[in-house]
Amino acid sequence: MQFNSAQRELVLKVVYYGPPLSGKAANHQALHRLLNPELCGRLTTLDTANDRTLFFDLLPLSMKTRTGYRIKIKLFTVPGQVIHAATRRLVLAGADGVVFVADSQLTEARNNNEFWRGMNRYMREHGLDPERMPTVIQFNKRDLPGIRSEEELLHMREKGPEPIVKAVAVRGEGVRETLYMLLKRLFDELNARYRFEERFEISSSEFLAGVFQDFVPLEGLVGEDRF
Repeated sequence: MQFNSAQRELVLKVVYYGPPLSGKAANHQALHRLLNPELCGRLTTLDTANDRTLFFDLLPLSMKTRTGYRIKIKLFTVPGQVIHAATRRLVLAGADGVVFVADSQLTEARNNNEFWRGMNRYMREHGLDPERMPTVIQFNKRDLPGIRSEEELLHMREKGPEPIVKAVAVRGEGVRETLYMLLKRLFDELNARYRFEERFEISSSEFLAGVFQDFVPLEGLVGEDRF
């Protein structure tokens, strides 16, 4: 978290991390369509010729609290290709929360695991604690054949503390639920570490409503109570 007391501005950084073509950029594109246009800034995308992210995507969100603070949430993606490992490590620096976008296809299980381990290693190199980092796992591409079953996802959820959200990002399904859950966990961590609610006079409900307004996610979550 970055805080500028003179400008009464807080900046939070959320990184969408995952293997190549898992749907990280598709999440940003869907959020840009689905969230309030007054909240979203310009979606900045740097692509290669085959539509893979070259450096990163950036989707800035900005809201103002009733007490006059401006909260900016910068959503980043990382490139998935092997040759851009250094860039992935760089983009993770200073992250306040992480969405790990996994590919639901059974053939991508190894890639998912390798990128998960790499992400945790890079966090530690930056002095970030993976155990405390607010993290949500999104299993994307649920519309394709040959995917992990519901039972497998439930079993995976039982093995770790991270919520798992099912998604079809290209159709906008599950993308708001994913970000909602991540920001909810992020607020709780900021509150525990910095007395966020007391210090800035903003509640979790106001924080989430500032981003999602009347949207309340009800579906797509595995292993978590509905909101």
